[in-house]
Amino acid sequence: MTLTAADRGLIVACDLTSQPELERVAAATAGLDFVRGFKVGVLLALSIGLRRACEIIRRHGRQDVIYDHQKFGTDIPDICGGPVLGLLKDIGVTQVIAFPFAGIETLKAFASGCRKHGLEPIVGGEMTHAGFLVRDGGYIADTGPARIYQDAAKLGVQRFVLPATKPQSMAQHRKVIEGVCERPVFMFPGVGKGQGGDIVEAFRQVEPHSAYAIVGRGIYAQPDPGAAAAGLWESVRRAEG
Repeated sequence: MTLTAADRGLIVACDLTSQPELERVAAATAGLDFVRGFKVGVLLALSIGLRRACEIIRRHGRQDVIYDHQKFGTDIPDICGGPVLGLLKDIGVTQVIAFPFAGIETLKAFASGCRKHGLEPIVGGEMTHAGFLVRDGGYIADTGPARIYQDAAKLGVQRFVLPATKPQSMAQHRKVIEGVCERPVFMFPGVGKGQGGDIVEAFRQVEPHSAYAIVGRGIYAQPDPGAAAAGLWESVRRAEG
C-alpha cells in the first residue's frame, strides 16, 4: 500500500517550559513546508503564558496554533463550551483539542462553542498509553472511543485525534468516522522514540485522508529540530515510492 496525495504533514508538539526553548524549535521548523502546525499545552501556558507562546510561533511562521489542554473535555458543558474558547481565540489559538470524557453534553457544548468563536474543534477518543480501556485494566468503556468519534462527526466535527501506538484501533476508528464524515482529517500522537509508534504505519492506517503526525520529543529534544523533522518526513516520503 502506498500513501496517497492527500494533504499531510507534521505538527510539532511543543511540550516545553521556556521562551528560549520555544524560540529555538519554532525558528528551526516553522519554515519547513511539511510542518503544518504547532501544538501547545499546559506546560507553556503555565510557564511563559499561552499568549506569549502564540506570539513567538507567529513571529516565525503562520501555521495553525493548536491548543491541547491535556485533557480538555472533562468538565461541565458550561466550562468546555464557554468563555474559555473566546479567550483562546483572542490569544491567537486557531484549533482546540478535546477528549470529551465528561459526556455527550460536554461534546455538544465544545463543538458549538468552537463554531461560535471561530475555532476549529479537534476531538479525540482513545489515548496512546496502555491501561486506558476497561479491557486493558483501565476505566474507559471499550465502546466509549467509537461513540465519541461517531457523535463528534454527527455534530459536524471534521478533525480527529487517533492513537498512533495502536494501529488496529486507528483503522477501526477511521471506519467509524468515515461512516459519518465525508472528508475527515486525522491527527495522531505517539510516533517515534517517546512512545514507539511507527509514523509510516500510522499514515497508512488513515489512508486516503488528510493526516498529520503530532511529534514532540522526536523533534524538540533533538540537537537540530529542523533536521530531525526533515528526517522523519523523509521516512514518510520514501514510503510513497
